[in-house]
Amino acid sequence: MKPARYWTPLEGGAVQCELCPHRCRIAESHRGRCRVRLNRGGTLFSEAWGHPVALQVDPIEKKPLNHFLPGSRVLSLGTLGCNLSCRFCQNWELSHPDGTGGMRGDEVPPGDVAQSAADRGIPSVAATYNEPAVWAEYAMDIADACHEQGVRMVAVTSGYFSAASRLDFFRKTDAANVDLKSFRDDFYRRLCGAQLGPVLETLEAIRNETACWLEVTTLLIPGENDTDAELDELTAWVAEHLGVSTPLHFSAFHPDGDMRDAEPTPLETLRRARERAQANGLLHVYAGNVRGHPEWTATWCPGCGARLVDREGFGAQRVGVRANGTCVQCGRTCEGVWQ
Repeated sequence: MKPARYWTPLEGGAVQCELCPHRCRIAESHRGRCRVRLNRGGTLFSEAWGHPVALQVDPIEKKPLNHFLPGSRVLSLGTLGCNLSCRFCQNWELSHPDGTGGMRGDEVPPGDVAQSAADRGIPSVAATYNEPAVWAEYAMDIADACHEQGVRMVAVTSGYFSAASRLDFFRKTDAANVDLKSFRDDFYRRLCGAQLGPVLETLEAIRNETACWLEVTTLLIPGENDTDAELDELTAWVAEHLGVSTPLHFSAFHPDGDMRDAEPTPLETLRRARERAQANGLLHVYAGNVRGHPEWTATWCPGCGARLVDREGFGAQRVGVRANGTCVQCGRTCEGVWQ
């Protein structure tokens, strides 16, 4: 546990957390809604600092990041807590812990995480599994330690950061996949306990004010965020505000969390979403969480249409792209981080 950043003292020993848009007012000995930021004696602490509860090696495609070191491994870790309350969450036990927050097991300093990746020849570390915004201080300290070792830092996030914290975080992050859960504020309020606006602000800030490589994921939930109108608005916004080369991943929903009675995403919905995104100008549109459609997971040259990267499951093989990201056949650059 370490003193937190991004907070303001209030009268009576309370504090105002400024890390995310919720701006929780936290009384003495209480936690914010993320469950891992604790007011102790009028000082806000990050209980999650130094206490990962999940740590393993993944393929980078599992994040998913398809244009960031494809085919490489990533040392992935997560803590406890989340600043959203998505009814369809697949990691609810990590995101919404009972009891005393993030103090579990031995402390793992940032330098140890970075050294572990470097010793094993793993080129990047990912803040993932739960929402890294709520353990932003620990993630940023890990990023600093990684960069000293020549290791890169990745984040998988909902993007629910405040204006005070988002640039600090993403300027230390080499690549991020941000969940754009819907293009409707009502969806965020009903199903996630959040708002759409701050997520869009984070996406634009990453694109316009940092060097962080950006990819976007939308989980398609039948009857909630899969109409033609919403798909057109979302994909047109990504093309206009983030750029047509921004990879967009449509992910199939499988019933989980408090939405176990919902239907899984039909294949036809994924096909329709890809087609509408491409019609709105996006060059790299993927559909995941399903098998049997390698054309939906491969990377194609935006110039000549040649296949650049083959993917099967979470495995990837470069078949038509040079180390600098150019197409072997036509020489056009495919945007991303390739080496």
